[in-house]
Amino acid sequence: MPGKDHRHLPLLLALSCMLSLAPAAADDWPQWRGPQRDGRSAETGLLQSWPEGGPKKLWTASGFGTGFSSVAVSGGKIFTLGDLPDGQYVIAAKAADGSVLWKTKLGSPHEDEFPGPRSTPTIAGDRLYALGSDGSLVCLQTADGKQVWKRSVQSDFAASAPQWKFAESPLVDSDHVIVTPASSGALMVALDAATGKEAWRTPGSLPGGKGQDGPGYASAVVSTAGGVRQYVQMVGRGLMGIDAASGRLLWSYNKVANNVANIPTPIVSGDLVFASTGYQTGAALLRLAGGSGGIDATEKYFLKHDVFQNHHGNMILDKGVIYAGHGHNRGAPIAIEMETGKVLWGPAQNAGKGSAAIAYADRRLYLRYQNGLMMLIDASPTGYQERGSFMIPDVKRESWSHPVIANGVLLLREQDQIHAYAVK
Repeated sequence: MPGKDHRHLPLLLALSCMLSLAPAAADDWPQWRGPQRDGRSAETGLLQSWPEGGPKKLWTASGFGTGFSSVAVSGGKIFTLGDLPDGQYVIAAKAADGSVLWKTKLGSPHEDEFPGPRSTPTIAGDRLYALGSDGSLVCLQTADGKQVWKRSVQSDFAASAPQWKFAESPLVDSDHVIVTPASSGALMVALDAATGKEAWRTPGSLPGGKGQDGPGYASAVVSTAGGVRQYVQMVGRGLMGIDAASGRLLWSYNKVANNVANIPTPIVSGDLVFASTGYQTGAALLRLAGGSGGIDATEKYFLKHDVFQNHHGNMILDKGVIYAGHGHNRGAPIAIEMETGKVLWGPAQNAGKGSAAIAYADRRLYLRYQNGLMMLIDASPTGYQERGSFMIPDVKRESWSHPVIANGVLLLREQDQIHAYAVK
């Protein structure tokens, strides 16, 4: 503009970008399975046991529609997905009381025997990224839900929806959004986070006789194993590692796949990857090391399904020990030494029914059972110890949404409602 001094414009633009990509507050839960996608909260000073009837309820709010999506928490807001009568929506609410702030239509509703979306929005600065059951992928402004860009993993990348439709929660890594169409032309895709334009894609398909082509129900995680930054993901044919810089397939592992649904998000730790699936499959530990032209993935051990299988509640790693619910359609608590596969204790029996979704905070495990029972137990390698429980109110069908611990509050999505409990 005439008469204006533009010398500081580059600096102002750089500062603007830094602010837009600023990390969430330390105790927020900005995406699927928390800040690091490992189900862990870094909060301390939380209740180490619960009184009879559970911790104090702060509020219950409604208006979130049908679905099994968990919630993301960032900047004083809660974000989730839900099916309303005319479609599937991204919904934002106040973290203080659950009152709905805005709703933005994402795509078609999820209609089958388990209706409603499963994926969780991902928050990065002032942007939200969400993948709908029909494959609609959007970037929205967190302030008002205004759409920035939209893509479709079905039409843009020839993805075929699995039996229970798309459930992946998008991964935001630096300036890219990572999704997994798992089609022959696009195993994985990186999109520019600001524009939605394609940065790279991974062609080809995975080898192996177990499982089936197409996506699974897991979400990608970041690993630097073997000195290579990569995205580890579970798809229909099992595990794979994709080079973060180029999109090149680095390695794959078929043995942990099953022919129905590969669901749990893998655990990464150093050069190790631990993965499990249900449907009478089992679990495996892989060691990744730099090899000629890529990464060598070596199986350290495989646990048969009667030793350990995780259906869809996911797993927690703490101080070298994996904690999870064991069994298909079961959530019997178990502790396994990651390095060796040795069962340290369990599977324990309790009043929970069905699969158990699990989270960790301040030396305690939070287990949410399919029948609506919420339990607090020790994250201890020496034995199973319960520290309290309560029943989630108004449970009318499978209570599957994963628990979230953020800013001293336990948040539980239960279909149209969200319940908030004080655990600080």
